[in-house]
Amino acid sequence: MSAGRHRNRTNIHLASVAAAVGVLVVTAGGYFGYRQLAAPDCSGSVQLAVAVAAELAPAVDSAATEWENGGAAVGGTCVEVSVTASEPVGIAATVAAKHGAILPGVGQVSGAVVSPDVWVPDSSAWLLRLKSGGASEFNPGNGASIARSPVVVGVPEPIASQLGWPEQEFTWSALVSQVNDTEPLKAGTVNPTQDAAGLSGLLALSAAAAAGEDGQAATVGALRALSASSADRRQELLAKFPTSVDPTTMARSLGAAALSEEDLLSYNAGDPVVPLAALYPKPAATPLDYPYAVLPGIGSAKTAAARMLFDVLTTASFKDRLASLSLRGPDGTWGAGFSVPEGAPSPAADGDSATGDLDLLAVERVVSSWSIATQSGRMLCVIDVSGSMREPVASANGMSRQQVTLAAAGRGLHLFDDSWQIGLWEFSTNLGSGRDYRRLVEIGPLSSQRSELEAALTQIQPTRGDTGLFDTVLAAYEAVQEGWDQGQVNSIVLFTDGKNDDDNGISQQQLITELERIKDPERPVQVVLIGIGADVSKAELESITKVTGGGSFITEDPTKIGDIFLNAIALRETGS
Repeated sequence: MSAGRHRNRTNIHLASVAAAVGVLVVTAGGYFGYRQLAAPDCSGSVQLAVAVAAELAPAVDSAATEWENGGAAVGGTCVEVSVTASEPVGIAATVAAKHGAILPGVGQVSGAVVSPDVWVPDSSAWLLRLKSGGASEFNPGNGASIARSPVVVGVPEPIASQLGWPEQEFTWSALVSQVNDTEPLKAGTVNPTQDAAGLSGLLALSAAAAAGEDGQAATVGALRALSASSADRRQELLAKFPTSVDPTTMARSLGAAALSEEDLLSYNAGDPVVPLAALYPKPAATPLDYPYAVLPGIGSAKTAAARMLFDVLTTASFKDRLASLSLRGPDGTWGAGFSVPEGAPSPAADGDSATGDLDLLAVERVVSSWSIATQSGRMLCVIDVSGSMREPVASANGMSRQQVTLAAAGRGLHLFDDSWQIGLWEFSTNLGSGRDYRRLVEIGPLSSQRSELEAALTQIQPTRGDTGLFDTVLAAYEAVQEGWDQGQVNSIVLFTDGKNDDDNGISQQQLITELERIKDPERPVQVVLIGIGADVSKAELESITKVTGGGSFITEDPTKIGDIFLNAIALRETGS
């Protein structure tokens, strides 16, 4: 190497990650290239690959450039940094594939999986979702924030003025009322399973809806309203805002959406005909916090280099780089040149909405509810009515396992829209005609039989029989396969609190052999088995889903089956 440091930049190009099962995950943005470095005080190189949310990448790249030109080295070895502007959903899919995690709505990458050494997504929610999705060994170092952008509600200025902006304080409860009104405000969102700002907004909106009167109906109404004007990418959503003040155009266009403050400022910087006002509803939504995540298994030299780069990205001068990109510092304050939106609260007021307060259960519920409410499917629900379902649940005020299960199924039913096809069976042993199951409602469209399903759920009662699991699974599989619908995900969701104990039924091996014989790759039927209590055999359930596809979920606490049910359906519907 010659003396002095220099770098050769490549032109910006687009990269993409294709996800399996029909889901396209795009990693788009600028690639800033490996720098060719030279200095008399270091030799060799430690190459550090850093993937950064696209809006933050220019600031990270320029800071890394200055650091390298100043003599970046680890133990006498030169440090070379490559900064790739990447959409967080793409890297999340890559990391999930590497660690065997499943993320609803994200899908799975195909082909070779290469993850970065350091990842700076736009939100800690991605790290949380990976851990909850099964990446048990995913323990990124650091994770401290290096930037912030509050999540706001973007509203065209003429509409915002009618709502009292910028003087009047706005609440998420008010937005719920506007969205569910008889003449609703046309609200939309970026798919919250793929976008952190969309997720933050939906978390705040759902919490406000649930806290009001008839919370279930208000929540479902808000989900449906948002899905009608949803988009998979932020730019697609922004394109739905009005491009003219003509009343007809305004009425047909998007009237409100949760966005990052940076997105809104960038949009307005393009001098649109109809600028967006930034509303900051109370309580403040979880901001985008841009965590600096050092991924595990990268080696000591890269880890040391990553720590040094983090120090560079937390200096006072870096806050000024952020300001030029319409981003704040991690504490919510801003550097020189930041353009403060009209009506923005003080940084101190924004600081009370820390991302560390993200509730994993709330995130899972919102992601699952969105996946169910915005997709359709064909499903047979099968519920155990054996004698053990009578057992009381201590953590549910004395409700029985049966009652807790039926309550969870009922809440889930409210999320399904009329495009779903759903049927209902119950099972135990000897339920008539020599069968271990009873058909209560045949699979059909909810548009015509929702009330029939609701009534059937209220009539289910536990018997004194045993658990005829194997015979029931086979019969349910054959029934769903017989009416298989090419346009839907065809599936079975079965609740049980025990092992198969039907002495007069088929054996486990006979079931597996028969499922292997009749399954058809051209007509797949996924089986989701939800086990309740300590008497369920995980091995028994997994032996079934290994053949059919789907998955098994077990909890010893019956009060958790509602959330498990939502998660299971969401994963099934996204093809994971």
